[in-house]
Amino acid sequence: MAADMAVKAVKAPPPAPFDPWDVAFGAGIMSDYIFRGVTQSNHNPSVSAYFEPRYNVNKDLQLYVGVAGESISFPNRAAAEIDVYGGIRPTFGAFAFDIGVWGYLYPGGTCYYGGGAVTDFSGKALSADCIANTLTNLNVMKKDVSFFEVYGKVTYTINDNWAFTLNEYYSPNFLNTGAWGNYTSIIGKYTAPTFSSGVGMYVSGEFGRQWFGTSDSFYGVPAFPGGIKYADYNTWNIGIGFTYKVFTLDLRYSDTDMSKGDCNAFTSDYTAGGTTNVTPINPSGLGSNWCGAAGIAKLSVDLTAASNLK
Repeated sequence: MAADMAVKAVKAPPPAPFDPWDVAFGAGIMSDYIFRGVTQSNHNPSVSAYFEPRYNVNKDLQLYVGVAGESISFPNRAAAEIDVYGGIRPTFGAFAFDIGVWGYLYPGGTCYYGGGAVTDFSGKALSADCIANTLTNLNVMKKDVSFFEVYGKVTYTINDNWAFTLNEYYSPNFLNTGAWGNYTSIIGKYTAPTFSSGVGMYVSGEFGRQWFGTSDSFYGVPAFPGGIKYADYNTWNIGIGFTYKVFTLDLRYSDTDMSKGDCNAFTSDYTAGGTTNVTPINPSGLGSNWCGAAGIAKLSVDLTAASNLK
């Protein structure tokens, strides 16, 4: 009899109004802050945080701006990196793009003024704003190494498990050295089905190459007084991550093929030592391990207002 009873129509509730605004924010702590294979924290722990307002024009186009920060340990005594960025994220089917501008600011850099006029190897006078600490190992670094990059990324999502990303970054003045920089990389990521406990897992890896131009005369050496051509290098990393609600634990191995001598010329590492790592752009022979193999453990929390604060 129940099957023959008339079923009263139930009116569906009206759809929730579309809210285009959202905010993503989070923080993390890591055992080492590695940027393209090079430590920014002298292989010591670093903390990070970010805040990113977003505006969804529609389901396939997002505009965003953001600010982020990381603790660092630079030769010029800058102790923080402040990132200011913005861009657009259009989506076309399985392809998700991300195009924007990223500014890297390093406040707190200090100077060494010496006793009188200072010149570079070509005899050109250096302004006071450009004179950096002369370290005990005789490396130098400018007071201000802030710079910006333009970037483009595209992620192709094959299915719920596999995705691949191609990245491209370009700066006309990398780390304010006077040298242009270009970084290209590819990332592969496998995301496993979520366990019944709610724990997720992924495996990912990246291979990239960093190209450089020639620095200005501040970083010149006797053989190249007008500036040095920084060594191009390859970098790679691979790791496994575990997620639970808003938390992520990422365990990763990173390395590059840059020699210790060329690494010293690029980083001005204040911990570099020795005399045997001579290269054309590193006549002092100092060697740096800032570009070598490193293991990184990072615990982070990531939230959005739309998903986590309602």
